[in-house]
Amino acid sequence: MDFMRSIFIAATGLRAQSSRMRIISENIANASSTAQTPNADPYRRRVPTFRTSFDRELQATVVSMGNVRTDQSEFSVRNEPGHPAADAAGNVKYPNVNALVETVDMREAQRSYEANLNVITATRRMIARTIEILRA
Repeated sequence: MDFMRSIFIAATGLRAQSSRMRIISENIANASSTAQTPNADPYRRRVPTFRTSFDRELQATVVSMGNVRTDQSEFSVRNEPGHPAADAAGNVKYPNVNALVETVDMREAQRSYEANLNVITATRRMIARTIEILRA
C-alpha cells in the first residue's frame, strides 16, 4: 500500500466534507431570514452533492464537491402583518431550512471529516513506525 496515496485520497474527502459543512453552515445562518421586499422569495436551502472521479496521478477514485443544488420544497409561511416582508394578506415567507435536518447533516459531515482525518493520522503513524524500523 502506498502511504502517500492513502493520504491524498483521504485529503480529497476532507476537502469535500469541509465544503459540505460550509454550505450547511450557510443554511443554518439563513434559517430565519426573510426576503427584502413583500412577495419576494427568502433564502432557499442549498443542498451539496458529491461526485467521484478517477485521478490518473493517484490511480484511484477520489471524491470532490459536485453541484450545489437548491431545495425546491415549499417555504414556510407565517402570518405576521407588521413584518416588512409581509404580503397584502400579512403572510411572510421563511426559508425552507429545517434546523434539525441541518444539524443532523452537519453531524454526519463532521464524522466523515473526522474519519478521513483519522486515516491521515494513522497513515502518518505507520510512516513514522516504518522509518523507526528501518533505522534499527
